[in-house]
Amino acid sequence: MEGQRFSDSIGARMKLSLPGRLQQPLTTLRQSSLARNAGWMLAGQGLNVVFQAAYFILLARLLGTVEYGIYAGAIALVTILGNFSSLGSGTLFVRYVTADRKNFSVYWGNILLSTFLLSGFVILGLKFFASHFVSSSSASIIVVVAIGECFCRQLAYACGQVFQTYEKLKITALLNLLTSFLRLLASGALLLALHHATARQWAAASLIVSLLVSASAVFLVQRSFGRPTFSLRLARQRATEGFGFSFSGSAASVFNDVDKTMLSHHHMDAANGIYTVAYRVVDIGTMPVYSLFSAAFPRFFASGDNPAAARTYAERLVKRSVLMALVLAAGMFLLAPVLPVLAGKGFAESVSALRWLCLIPMFRSLHLSAGSALTGSGLQRYRTGSDVFVALLNVGLNLYLIPRYGWHGAAFASLASDGTLGILNWTLLAVLSR
Repeated sequence: MEGQRFSDSIGARMKLSLPGRLQQPLTTLRQSSLARNAGWMLAGQGLNVVFQAAYFILLARLLGTVEYGIYAGAIALVTILGNFSSLGSGTLFVRYVTADRKNFSVYWGNILLSTFLLSGFVILGLKFFASHFVSSSSASIIVVVAIGECFCRQLAYACGQVFQTYEKLKITALLNLLTSFLRLLASGALLLALHHATARQWAAASLIVSLLVSASAVFLVQRSFGRPTFSLRLARQRATEGFGFSFSGSAASVFNDVDKTMLSHHHMDAANGIYTVAYRVVDIGTMPVYSLFSAAFPRFFASGDNPAAARTYAERLVKRSVLMALVLAAGMFLLAPVLPVLAGKGFAESVSALRWLCLIPMFRSLHLSAGSALTGSGLQRYRTGSDVFVALLNVGLNLYLIPRYGWHGAAFASLASDGTLGILNWTLLAVLSR
């Protein structure tokens, strides 16, 4: 009997030694809602990476360098202005519904009202003025692209933010996954049927996909949380703050997409196709970093107007994100020669472009962490200011470099802009948190 007790005691101690030490952090990890949400986003983004990688390879083969460049010019211009289509109503939802769940219906109504009204004005503006900014070929498809991006995509994205607010990142991830999956099917079907398509044909197919996804997203929000109520008074009251969010998003889009717009403006459609394919790989490679900050974003608001608390949280996250980004950068640099094998021989020059751009995920992890802390602690105006400054810097660099160096100039401007934004955001957060 004593021997059995001694054996049980030794067994208990062994369980508390190495396995016990391992079990405790695993238990903590399982109980962490942030870890679960980041896990859902990462799992969804993992499948999303597969779908998007397959989709962009099929699309590159379907369109070729010139048509891909034409489509890239149109989508870049639309993305820059598309942020104004919802006037930041999705981020307003996160900010005010995180604080008080009773605000759901009126802020959900604000999302629908803002997106329906403002997207129409943005689409009309693009229709009449696009030819001044992009090539005539890109301008000819701008309306079809704008409906899909300014109305459908913005609405679907805001619906994702609704689920993000309630920390139901599984649904947010599934919505992103649905978009990529349907685009993969559409590009595959066109490749089988036509072998080669024009940018206009692909824009029409992409619009159908966007309509299906946005309708599904609205249905899921209505079924999960209830119907909207509409308040023009609230829309007017929050318009200035929402404009700040939209302006910040647009400024961020400027230094992500103005290079593609300018390449199109200078009729460098083939160079635009080469550069955009490499940039697309970088966007896909950055998804794990975005997953982490998407899961954490509502928690920055939960800290209240407390920059010091937000900074502490950002410092914890950035340690993980920078390490992750460096691993991704090394992978992109080493695997770059595979790109023309997958996308087609016409994209051989994209190998060099990808190696130029592979450090962007690290710079993004820096400015996303500090930027999220500024937004969550009520200091969005400072983040907007840094975004605007870097957007102007990016435009100036591209105006000088693209006519002289083509996509090489665009790559240098992107690296300089993302790096500068990371330094600015962390400097602002460090100063303001004191």
